Amino acid sequence: MSEAWQNLKGAAIAATLRMTRLFGGLPPEDLDSVAAITTVVPLEKGQYLFRQGDPPRGFYVVQRGAVCVHRVTPAGKEQIICVFRPGETFAEAALVSPGGYPADARAVEPSQVLRVDKDGFLALLARRPELGLRMLASMSLHLRALVGQIEDLALKDVETRLANWLLKRCPPDRDEPVTIQLDVSKRVLAAEIGTVSETLSRTLGRFREQDLALAQGRTITIPSPARLRNLLRSRLGEPVEADSARPTPSTQGRKTC
Repeated sequence: MSEAWQNLKGAAIAATLRMTRLFGGLPPEDLDSVAAITTVVPLEKGQYLFRQGDPPRGFYVVQRGAVCVHRVTPAGKEQIICVFRPGETFAEAALVSPGGYPADARAVEPSQVLRVDKDGFLALLARRPELGLRMLASMSLHLRALVGQIEDLALKDVETRLANWLLKRCPPDRDEPVTIQLDVSKRVLAAEIGTVSETLSRTLGRFREQDLALAQGRTITIPSPARLRNLLRSRLGEPVEADSARPTPSTQGRKTC
């Protein structure tokens, strides 16, 4: 492989690393040092990156596609921990864990990830201690996400969890229609919010009847985020917005008895 190709490949890896919270803002020389210990790993849809208990070879950055990290319960049910998308890092805890990877990781669509070598990165940490603080911050974000997921699964029903998931993808405090393009299948989305495909479809059907969310294929349109926020607030026992209680398009102009 030519030196020019190697340089181009290294530049592409460094560009992806720069997109992440973990490595964004690092000096170019530090990014080059990380890129030098990074391997590109292509994945087909459904291919496993690692299995629970596998010896850790490093941690990962999603370059394209999506990777689902999950565990299988004793009853054989798959519980999704998180779906990681481009620019996100995962499995950092494996660098300091005495055991293997704590979960399975599988591509949910054709994907490509970067594997940052464990031994190489630990050696780099010895020379660049500030990277350790960045690593702690990244792991803290994962922990917060897990705590939020536990709260969602423990305290809310499926309608509330779905409304919460959709609103996280809407601009805050705005009420223009929003179109969301799903980058995973509805089966993966269902598992991500702690339910099954059939229940998700029924819930989306109820949202359509109430003109809260209109699903078509992998596209979900939110006609009025304010009304969806009101649903979420009412489910959580919080005050609703009075000005968003206007008639929906399906009821405007309809005569009442």
